Amino acid sequence: MPHVAVALVDDEEDILFSISYLLESHGIGPTASLSDPRQVLPWLEQHSVGILLLDLIMPHIPGAELLLQIAATRPEIPVVVVTASQDIEQAVSCMQLGAFDYLVKPVEENRLISSIKRALEWHALRDQVGSLREMLFTGQLKKPECFSSILTKNRGMLTVFRYLEAVAGSSEPILITGETGVGKELVAHAAHQASGRPGRMISVNVAGLDDAMFSDTLFGHIRGAYTGAANERLGMIAQAREGTLFLDEIGDLPPSIQVKLLRLIQDGQYYPLGSDSPKISQARIIAATNREIRREMVHGTFRQDLFFRLASHLVEIPPLRDRLEDLPMLVEHFARKAAESMNKPLLRIPAELFSLLSAYAFPGNVRELRALVYDAVANHGSGTVLAMDRFRAAVRTATQSARDKQPKPTSTPPSPTQQGVGNDLLIVPGRLPTLKEASDWLVNEAIRQADGNQGNAAALLGLTRQSLNRRLLNTQRKT
Repeated sequence: MPHVAVALVDDEEDILFSISYLLESHGIGPTASLSDPRQVLPWLEQHSVGILLLDLIMPHIPGAELLLQIAATRPEIPVVVVTASQDIEQAVSCMQLGAFDYLVKPVEENRLISSIKRALEWHALRDQVGSLREMLFTGQLKKPECFSSILTKNRGMLTVFRYLEAVAGSSEPILITGETGVGKELVAHAAHQASGRPGRMISVNVAGLDDAMFSDTLFGHIRGAYTGAANERLGMIAQAREGTLFLDEIGDLPPSIQVKLLRLIQDGQYYPLGSDSPKISQARIIAATNREIRREMVHGTFRQDLFFRLASHLVEIPPLRDRLEDLPMLVEHFARKAAESMNKPLLRIPAELFSLLSAYAFPGNVRELRALVYDAVANHGSGTVLAMDRFRAAVRTATQSARDKQPKPTSTPPSPTQQGVGNDLLIVPGRLPTLKEASDWLVNEAIRQADGNQGNAAALLGLTRQSLNRRLLNTQRKT
């Protein structure tokens, strides 16, 4: 079905011509002109339309009646009424019938363009919401091949995939959050593939970049921009033209660089070092961080306006401990890849390994699991079954390390109601607390030290996230 951005309906040919010319001069098109209102409904059956501009005073069919028919048959099309009638009651009636806006001729140019752009944005947003709803509730991926590099059957991850497909056509930034090692760059690659953008995805780790290095890396420089700049350098933004610019560790940017990034996103322009001529950015930005950005905003280390621009589409990747159903396929995948890279025979995975790993919090997530499997394959001796001793040692060491971070009492555990002020623990002589009191206190203290992050609190306690959640739920039920 042919698509038309703006359909113009008016019985005066000169008005149709002038409005069509005006819209095209502002980059709005394609347009279609209809001078006979009797042609409108049959024409709409054959065309996809962004918005429709409608005159009210026309022969054959009154504009108000045509508006009613359009609202009944094509309610998704926003209709902007443009007429010479200044009748207030008629304007109110048109808005009640579903008109998006009501403009009186002669219409000031900026007012007309503004109204049309708002109507087009509303229509695009409606389409995007409809697409998002369809993808989220049907559960079907239109481009599953884009996500084939991410091994998962976790519902949370599949929801992320459907969301990324739904917003694939948007040029707005995407902010990907999640703990270290969850695969944020893989998700960014999948989002780029799903977008169908013809350009490349260029990745930049911005952590540790100072002001000058950030500008030179992203914006590039012209010849002679500074001492030693003998040749022009193409920045990462230019290299990602019509593609995707992936900015990793965005939460580590200092405030001075955050301002530059905000301007780039807001204006879509940048200046190479040494140049007075702005360049237009044609790259979509995807950013990622393992920091809790909202807390950073509260502390004043991350700009709120930058967060809200980056988080036009916000995606949170669940940690591995919340997607334990993925462990078997991930372990087998990494074991096969490790064996291939080391020219070793493929080893069978013992079932008890999954029980061991399921009880582990995996602070390093999928990256840590990969390292564990590669290490086990590299150090495997004889036999056809992958040995578990390297896994047991790694889990035991990590668990002990987490426990070592807990405060150690010098005599008796503190009473849950007697905590020190200004100290992690204050030993107060008195009765010995019950096991439940001591357990509840340890859980609360771990959550406090982890600043409310239950995943980190679970690691401190040597528990899985699910075990900690069950303890908290049981405590709430009993109280």
